[in-house]
Amino acid sequence: MIAVNNISVSFSGKDLFNDISFIINPKDRIGLIGKNGVGKSTLLKIIYGIQPSDKGGIAISSGESIGYLPQEIKIDSEKSIFDEAMTAFNDVIQLEKDIEKINEELATRTDYESDSYTQLIQDLSEKHEHLHVLGSAKAESEVEKVLKGLGFKPEEFERPISTFSGGWQMRVELAKLLIKKPSLLLLDEPTNHLDIEAILWLEDFFNNYPGALIMISHDRMFLDNVTNRTIEIVFGKIYDYSAHYSKYMVLREERYEQQMATLRNQQKYIEEQEKFIERFRSKASKAKQVQSRVKALEKVEVQQLDELDNSSIQFRFPPAPRSGEVVLKGTHLTKQYEEKMVLNNIDFQIDKGDRVAFVGQNGQGKSTLVKLVTDKLSHDGELKIGHNVEVGYYAQVQENTLDVNLTVLETIEQAATEEWSNISRIRGLLGAFLFGPDDVDKRVKVLSGGEKSRLALAKLLLKPCNLLILDEPTNHLDISSKEVLKEALKHFDGTLILVSHDRDFLQELTTKTYEFANHKIKEHLGDISEFLRKHQVESFREFEHGGVNEKPKAKQPKQEVKPVEEKPKKEEPKLSYEEQKERNKIIRKAENDVKKAENKITELEAEMAKLEKAMHADDFYDNEENSKKIMFEHAELSKKLDQVMQDWESASEKLHKLED
Repeated sequence: MIAVNNISVSFSGKDLFNDISFIINPKDRIGLIGKNGVGKSTLLKIIYGIQPSDKGGIAISSGESIGYLPQEIKIDSEKSIFDEAMTAFNDVIQLEKDIEKINEELATRTDYESDSYTQLIQDLSEKHEHLHVLGSAKAESEVEKVLKGLGFKPEEFERPISTFSGGWQMRVELAKLLIKKPSLLLLDEPTNHLDIEAILWLEDFFNNYPGALIMISHDRMFLDNVTNRTIEIVFGKIYDYSAHYSKYMVLREERYEQQMATLRNQQKYIEEQEKFIERFRSKASKAKQVQSRVKALEKVEVQQLDELDNSSIQFRFPPAPRSGEVVLKGTHLTKQYEEKMVLNNIDFQIDKGDRVAFVGQNGQGKSTLVKLVTDKLSHDGELKIGHNVEVGYYAQVQENTLDVNLTVLETIEQAATEEWSNISRIRGLLGAFLFGPDDVDKRVKVLSGGEKSRLALAKLLLKPCNLLILDEPTNHLDISSKEVLKEALKHFDGTLILVSHDRDFLQELTTKTYEFANHKIKEHLGDISEFLRKHQVESFREFEHGGVNEKPKAKQPKQEVKPVEEKPKKEEPKLSYEEQKERNKIIRKAENDVKKAENKITELEAEMAKLEKAMHADDFYDNEENSKKIMFEHAELSKKLDQVMQDWESASEKLHKLED
């Protein structure tokens, strides 16, 4: 058992954690969630022991071990993939060396009756027993199994780890942790660099894992499939639920509603008692009752509400400049790295206004094609970027586009065009992405993954573009930020390319899908849901895992089909005058409900249009307080519009049924 006891941490006078405690039990599968920047990664580091807390500590039972996977890591090793993974068995390797050394010494000794010889025999026996416990005979097969599960091919096992990208190096580090099987695994966004097959394998591995897990993840499906407990960090406090993420969301809503109901009832009770006390305070005949109610009020413990963090980024992409009709065109396009073929003789064309999803397993060329466009990599064949095309690019790894030595403010100032030269406007932009006055002087290298992602998004807004390319944009964003980004992309009026494994995020954003497989790409018209239906799969994960394998159905002998006699339709019984009158009344009410909803929709859309016009003004970010107010009003109107649209759909459906 491991206990987190009264942990408190503050930075620059601001509390990150305030006296938080919880127990980690064997076999716990804990999803650690919360907004970007609330301290999730910091908490993992404190539990692991690489970062101190201001107060409190971690209590670890004897014999317990902890393993930790950070969000980012660089392995400084010249070993092969296999040899690096084998370092997880360093204890085994050292035992084998010790046993070999003892055997060599025993072979040269003749003092069989001496105490030292007896001690050597005892040491040898103990080391053999320890080696058996650690499973030396299974070391190589275990390494091979885990490496394959995480996506490495056997022919890659002997390649130096230094020749792999950071994402693949992270897989090796994860493999070493899984092989060691510590009592507690601390995992910070473990799926960010995995393709879907590796994620599915990892889910299965964790379902049979002998120890406990705490993981930070914004992948709802992964959390639901792996965790049995959810801990949310909000304003320095924690809220602990014995449920996976989706169930936790329901329980949290129910808990908050119950608290609100209790609070309302309490307030009503207090008001009634206070009115009675005030009314009869001066009457001697009621003195006893007044005192009784005063004492009763003093004993009331006012219901406390869970704190909810409803802050979120607020932004819209600037209007896209005009471009040529053909935005991107590849003809016989081929790209390979030494002996590794990535894209082989592909043809494609992306036109102005297209909204395209790139899907497929990792290593099939999605990011490579993006880099051919953004980084101008060498290639065979022809790749044409259309007339007046301005590319906006969001990289999968933010270190590729952000200077880690600059501050948040310097990052935006360096990238700012002349129209963004006003410092108050820049600060307003950063404020819209939740970077307050205390955050703008932070260096990029100390930011969390989510903060880096928000900064990269803010940087995208500095220069209008008409081709927006986002490579795995949801990896480090919290769930609410992902929803805001999705809403902003819905209103982007340029050409869009999205590389993503996140089906929920892609839905309603794209009109065309490029499937990457076997060094080729295949075009599918329609949004991601249509694409998945064509592949006869229920989820994006099943498609990337290879789809549903169905055996061909055996042909059935033809049977004589007898014509079916149509039964005469029963006549509907005629309504009485009173019944018809009541029915007409219900229909009129339904018609009024539809009309009211339509009028409300028109009204809300007009109000939103006014705010959007203000948001597109050049001086919009000059007044930070005003810009935030307008963005908040727009978000609230958008929520109201969604609700009214639902009301309209319900009313229309009801009216349709009545009129049938």
